[in-house]
Amino acid sequence: MSEFSRRDFVQFLTGAGLMATKIATLSSMFPMSSCASFKKINKLPFKSLDPIKSDNLETVEGLSYNIMIRWGDVINSQGELYGFNNDYTASVPFNGKMDESILWVNHEYLYPHLFHGRDVAIGGPRSRKEIIKEMKALGGSLLKIKKGKDGLWNVDKNSKYNRRVDGETPMRIVADRKIAGRRIAIGTHGNCAGGVTPWGSFLTCEEGYMIFFTERDRKGKVLQKADFNWEQHISHPSEHYGWVVEVEPLTGKAKKLTGLGRFSHECATCIRDKKGRTVVYTGDDKEGEHIYKFIAEKNDSLEKGELFVADIKKGKWVSLDINKQEVLKKNFKDQTEVLTFCREAAKLLGATPCDRPEDIEINPHNGDVLVTLTNNKRAGNFHGSILKISEKEDFSGMNFEASDFLVGGPETKFACPDNMAFDRNGNLWLCSDISGSDMNKKSKPQYLPFKNNGIFFIPLSGKEAGKVHQVASAPIDAEFTGISFSPDGKSMFCSVQHPGEKSKSVKSLRSHWPEGGKSLPKSALVQFHGPVLDELLGS
Repeated sequence: MSEFSRRDFVQFLTGAGLMATKIATLSSMFPMSSCASFKKINKLPFKSLDPIKSDNLETVEGLSYNIMIRWGDVINSQGELYGFNNDYTASVPFNGKMDESILWVNHEYLYPHLFHGRDVAIGGPRSRKEIIKEMKALGGSLLKIKKGKDGLWNVDKNSKYNRRVDGETPMRIVADRKIAGRRIAIGTHGNCAGGVTPWGSFLTCEEGYMIFFTERDRKGKVLQKADFNWEQHISHPSEHYGWVVEVEPLTGKAKKLTGLGRFSHECATCIRDKKGRTVVYTGDDKEGEHIYKFIAEKNDSLEKGELFVADIKKGKWVSLDINKQEVLKKNFKDQTEVLTFCREAAKLLGATPCDRPEDIEINPHNGDVLVTLTNNKRAGNFHGSILKISEKEDFSGMNFEASDFLVGGPETKFACPDNMAFDRNGNLWLCSDISGSDMNKKSKPQYLPFKNNGIFFIPLSGKEAGKVHQVASAPIDAEFTGISFSPDGKSMFCSVQHPGEKSKSVKSLRSHWPEGGKSLPKSALVQFHGPVLDELLGS
């Protein structure tokens, strides 16, 4: 898809002729503001950052941060620990209160040498005890948080609601039959982004699951050996991972939702259609993979429904229902097998390959579905883009138009778009994900202008609409992930993930963030605050 001018970008932001049902649905997503009264950004309350290369979390003047919790902190009286490599975050009000909340945080993967504090390679020899410790460091954390009089949110480490859902937590597999001979899966891992259901449960997505247990196709052929080699001591079927997991905020009870398919889910973004049914958009984060949409059968459940995959060239959602597709009947024995080996099924149906579909968010101005396509270096796309899908009917409709929303590169000042979030005023926040293998390297000139990963603010109304402004820069090797807002929309949370990830040894660390000195680098959850954020998120 071709680049286009900022004027073209601004012209389609407001999306004339939208359905009233869409606007009503979007207003319910942003209860603190109405779609018609979003605050326009005519003048920025800050001066944008230039690209930075440092081992600090740098911010624009007037924007500060505090660390809420970091890897290894104790979260409850049972001695459970906050996990490694925090990622997606989301919060829901606690008992209807806007100053108290239950916060969910993903923990995606780890580096054994940084985790264990000794030089052991990924997949290297570890004891069974060490591997179980790794499993328990992934998955997710549920945290009770409360807003203080100073406006800062703090983790209540004495709360009975704090708990881990990790790589050893048993959970039900929601399916028509047993998968790999079982109805209970042990644990969740590779948790990247996620979503929040209309009824207030959390969705966490198993993206990089295949690096922990060997991945097979439906005929049993090995597709990818597990890098982490947990199988030297633990044996779980790979078919139990790669799903969307639904978690109850107050109990931690979890279940795997097979109806949304099995692949490298990056996110699971929910919206209701005009009949009240929940529609979930999700992408498969791998070069050449696809974008999906799930339409729930019932208004208050994701256990049953129909899965579709995008044919972007034709602008159509294609059903993955085995009873509607002869080619699926010929190649799969039942619907559960279709969902378990979703990538194979999607390709048989002619789904459009994409450049690493990652986060998906709904534009509150007009209902457009925005998809970050991070990059596809094999195809020569180094900087990535944000795709816009405009549904022609309802969110559950079968026809859409697709075009570029923003294209990464030196002109737009960002590369490798990953996580996104819309604030209460309908403005877009974006995190970049330039790989540590590519960042600040003369051998990778495509990425040199951008230096460290950053957070970018993109107003969608007012004179500044469509301009990209960097507001924060991550420490060495790190990326920002999981931007989210408190239930009242006035506070912003974000994860700082994998600082120092390219350290070859614990004796030669590339980063010492956040504790400094000679300390091991640690991922951490931060809250941003200050007059700049007050101005941007104010009414």
